Amino acid sequence: MNILVIGSGAREHAIAKALDKTADVYTYMGRKNPGLARISKIYKVGDESDFDSIISFAKENDIEIAFIGPEAPLEKAIVDELEKVGIKSVGPKQEAAQIETNKAFMRKLFEDYNIDGSIKYGTFYSLEEAYEFIDEFGEPVVVKPIGLTGGKGVKIVGDQLADNQEAKEYVKEIFDQKMGGFEGVVIEELLIGEEYTIQAFVDGKTIVPMPAAQDHPHAFEGNKGPITGGMGSYSDKNHLLPFLSQEEYDLSVDIMKQTIDAIAKEATEYKGILYGQFMLTKAGPKLIEYNARFGDPESMNVLSVFDYDLAEISKQIVEGTLEKAIFKNKASVCKYVVPDKYPNTKAADTIVEVDEEKIEQLDAEVYYAAVYEDDNQEVHLTSSRAIAVLAVRDSIKEAEIACEEAIKYIKGEVYHRSDVATEELLNDKIEHMKEVKS
Repeated sequence: MNILVIGSGAREHAIAKALDKTADVYTYMGRKNPGLARISKIYKVGDESDFDSIISFAKENDIEIAFIGPEAPLEKAIVDELEKVGIKSVGPKQEAAQIETNKAFMRKLFEDYNIDGSIKYGTFYSLEEAYEFIDEFGEPVVVKPIGLTGGKGVKIVGDQLADNQEAKEYVKEIFDQKMGGFEGVVIEELLIGEEYTIQAFVDGKTIVPMPAAQDHPHAFEGNKGPITGGMGSYSDKNHLLPFLSQEEYDLSVDIMKQTIDAIAKEATEYKGILYGQFMLTKAGPKLIEYNARFGDPESMNVLSVFDYDLAEISKQIVEGTLEKAIFKNKASVCKYVVPDKYPNTKAADTIVEVDEEKIEQLDAEVYYAAVYEDDNQEVHLTSSRAIAVLAVRDSIKEAEIACEEAIKYIKGEVYHRSDVATEELLNDKIEHMKEVKS
């Protein structure tokens, strides 16, 4: 089977690696990712928003299924365009992808269809009405641009914002800049608890969930600093998390199933990967937001313990015949190596050296992200997350230790959060949930 992977990051590297076991992988990427290039039977470097070029490449190589990695092409209707020329995709059509690309659509869907896990919120296209809502709400709020911002547009009172007055200033900034492509904003109640993610395969009707994972979005150790696309993540051997029970996991999956059913009624069938970001609160799981594709870095956690055929699953998704998936009972830890002083780095374009052989000897894995390979096969940093390192073991503790050891073999002007998935950090999360529930 010929499968086209669209995208150029670590998420796409992980997808391609899983597909490569049973399919011929072709890749269309925005920059030359050395890991993706090695896996690909044929690859092309080009503009990921140039759909004519993507379609030509797909036709030339007799592509049967496209697997869409990032969110931007989904927002611009890549799935719809590929279907016009007879190519099915693992990814939702533009209308269904609004579950990620339009936060106002997502919140209204929950309201209109009475989906569990909803929260107090307001969507505003008037600055004055947004200010009025914040003043009358009287509690700390979360401010979100309506559209896509690369996972970096959300600001929280008590974290990036000092108080609700600063929240109002950020609302004005969103309106002035039309951040995310909308002159509007979603304002939500601040949830107290622990965040986690559950990803699922979806064929329009059936949903097959994957192991839960927890991301660490803050740039600096101790969960400090600006929100990033994710500095690392972990999953546990029982497919739950140290603070998440089976009942809470099942309730979360049910929220996702209700959402899929509602999208089918409101828009069109949802096919592809659905990523649910949840907050476990005193009142149970609450939905923070959805992504219409695999998460990054959480894709690496789940695909590293995936014990089935991703090409076959992809075929079932597009045909609407999804049944099951199998995952090993193993724990995984993924840590991102980023340019020094990220996200305000000056290390872009500098060379990073990766001793893949030594890392492989430690039974760890490397996934290339926002880097590029030059004509001399040297790997350069950009200003974004560079390389993900992942280890799979019988426990989170063993995987974390192995991951740290492997990162020693990456040299350059780089930094990583060494506290991701450590025993100390996990114990803090367990104690935090006990306090929240008491």
